[in-house]
Amino acid sequence: MSKRIHIKKGDQVLVISGDDKGKKGKVLSVIPSKGRVVVEGINMVTKHKKPRSQTDVGGIIHQEAPISATKVMHICDKCKKATPIGYMILEDGSKVRKCRKCNETFGD
Repeated sequence: MSKRIHIKKGDQVLVISGDDKGKKGKVLSVIPSKGRVVVEGINMVTKHKKPRSQTDVGGIIHQEAPISATKVMHICDKCKKATPIGYMILEDGSKVRKCRKCNETFGD
């Protein structure tokens, strides 16, 4: 069962709670079934990677882990502020996301 998430891949977001509160980053991927997003440079974890073949290199790597989509807020491109996402129906019947502060529509 997938959940409806207000954030999409490629969005610029601000983390509003947790250890990385106040940091900004770009959404790398969205996991709707779990309600989580992976944000560039946020929630970095250390993984110990084992080499799986003779040519593969093992070691300690740092990578982003998913965080809850409710902990991030979209940053509007026009007004440069973190804002909740609103929705509006256009004349042709399509539904688009919009900034609640400046009413600018986001390019989806």
